[in-house]
Amino acid sequence: MGNGSLWLWPAPGGGDDGLFPRTVQTNWTDLFTTAMPLMSLRYLVTHSGGFHADEVLASVILTRLYPEAEIVRSRKPEWITPGPDRVIYDVGGVFDPEAGIFDHHQRGAPVREDGQAFSSFGLIWRQFGRAYLGLLGVPEADLEAVHASFDGAFVVPVDMVDTGTLSPGSAGPLSAMTLPGLIETLKPVFDEADPEAELRGFHTAVSIARSFVEARVARSAAKLRAEAMVLAAIERAGEGRVLELPMGMPFRPAVVKAGADHLLFVVTPRGDEWSLGGIRLKDDGFAQRADLPAAWAGLTDSALEQASGVDGAIFCHTGRFIATARSREAILAMANIAVEQALSAA
Repeated sequence: MGNGSLWLWPAPGGGDDGLFPRTVQTNWTDLFTTAMPLMSLRYLVTHSGGFHADEVLASVILTRLYPEAEIVRSRKPEWITPGPDRVIYDVGGVFDPEAGIFDHHQRGAPVREDGQAFSSFGLIWRQFGRAYLGLLGVPEADLEAVHASFDGAFVVPVDMVDTGTLSPGSAGPLSAMTLPGLIETLKPVFDEADPEAELRGFHTAVSIARSFVEARVARSAAKLRAEAMVLAAIERAGEGRVLELPMGMPFRPAVVKAGADHLLFVVTPRGDEWSLGGIRLKDDGFAQRADLPAAWAGLTDSALEQASGVDGAIFCHTGRFIATARSREAILAMANIAVEQALSAA
């Protein structure tokens, strides 16, 4: 911080990590750590004409950091020439962060360590992403983890689609439902006569995309908070087979990270009730470390109470991956029965 202004965080490591070709720049720090007061710019300049996901998403980042700046969509030389009052992106034929210009269409444009080309979104995220996360309230201790998570899960796919590495058609019938595909649908139709239609469509796209970006960041930050809570609960569980959490939250990543292979079930409060669930073997698919007893499947209320022998049992899904009860005592009793049957079956 300096004089009340928010400044950009340094790039990770603070040195050359080989992400950019030597023909573009010789040092990572030279590329991405030039400090800029976040409220000093007047213009955010990108190209006119048809818009795409990369500059729309780059605009989401920049307009949060520079809320008073005006977006200018132009290819005129007077606008795409660098100056102290502007950031230029996805246009201009140059990549020079110190001058505030971030294009990726020219020869010698920067690439990632794995050779994947950046789009303008990737370039803007690499330069401004940490400052953006800070404004969204991500704790400084979590900045690098959230930045990397969002980059890998959200930014890289957009870079790949924009630079032709990945075809949207690879999503099959869902291709039009991907975020780049949905942004494309906001463009004016071919015979739209209103000269302002494209600009309106662009601003609508930025507004909609903002919701997805901020929700994804919030989810990434929440996963880190959940991880700390789950790790503490694992420690409390010791060698027990049941993990008890104070609320519903993402738990599998922390369970895997902790190497808690002995855990079979998870108990959490759910409103006025309590739930008992399994732990999936993999991120995808539905196979679990252990299923709830087959005799409970599809039963409710008195029928489940009779089958389980637990007063207060309410429901067990036919898939045997979740059950509910009226009290903590009842759900823990069901959990103990489920553990006993799972171990005996093994």
